Amino acid sequence: MRRVPCYQVDAFTKRPFAGNPAAVCPLEAWLPDELMQQIAAENALSETAFLVPRGGDWDIRWMTPEVEVELCGHATLASALVVMTELDPGRARTEVVFHSRSGPLGVTRRNDLYTLDLPARPAARADAPPGLAEALGASGLEVARARDLVVVLPSSDAVRALAPDFGALARLPGLFAVCATAPGTGGDSDVDFVSRFFAPAEGIPEDPVTGSAHCTLTPFWASRLGKDRMRARQVSRRGGEIDCMLLGERVRLGGEAVLVKTGTLLLPR
Repeated sequence: MRRVPCYQVDAFTKRPFAGNPAAVCPLEAWLPDELMQQIAAENALSETAFLVPRGGDWDIRWMTPEVEVELCGHATLASALVVMTELDPGRARTEVVFHSRSGPLGVTRRNDLYTLDLPARPAARADAPPGLAEALGASGLEVARARDLVVVLPSSDAVRALAPDFGALARLPGLFAVCATAPGTGGDSDVDFVSRFFAPAEGIPEDPVTGSAHCTLTPFWASRLGKDRMRARQVSRRGGEIDCMLLGERVRLGGEAVLVKTGTLLLPR
């Protein structure tokens, strides 16, 4: 049997069993794609990150239980924690670079705060695809689109109240995911904006906290609010908080993370 270490980290939270759980599997070399996809399905988390060393840096790939994705923020944060605290703790690392299909992604650490340097993905105004309002359970939608479809609602309460039909969302053609967002209002007035993220066609009915979505939400709300530093909250059941900063064509997303599980995968040779 081959043995592969596997860590589980709750990202964008300071306490266990909140934020977004990700699995992190450090490898000596890439496994076959089919096997890595099977591992991600076995982990049954929204993302599993696979790492291969590249000198002092790392190559990184991410898989949902169904597909490989080009960018994942929370599993990158989780990977940074694993590299800095578990794989290379003797160097007291405070930064690491991951090489990905979305280019180099830097992560720095200051005390317990990890900050990700990711590409911005601005959204442009778009028409709502037929069936979206019914699938999402909301009407009068304002819509913008980057990789994800961004749906703007009037209040954080409206975002929290959504009860989507995940089967109907998954059947909408050409749609990777839907991100519902609103300004921070009511009980969420201590943050600048809130969101929820649904990607049932990719094996993720609702993602607890989505770093990659904030690559779009950060420039979107920076333009609306006239500020380049913001605090965001993803109002899923587990919930999580993200510090957001827009820097031209890049965004910096800050958050904490907690290691909750370590183990070993036993793979056939």
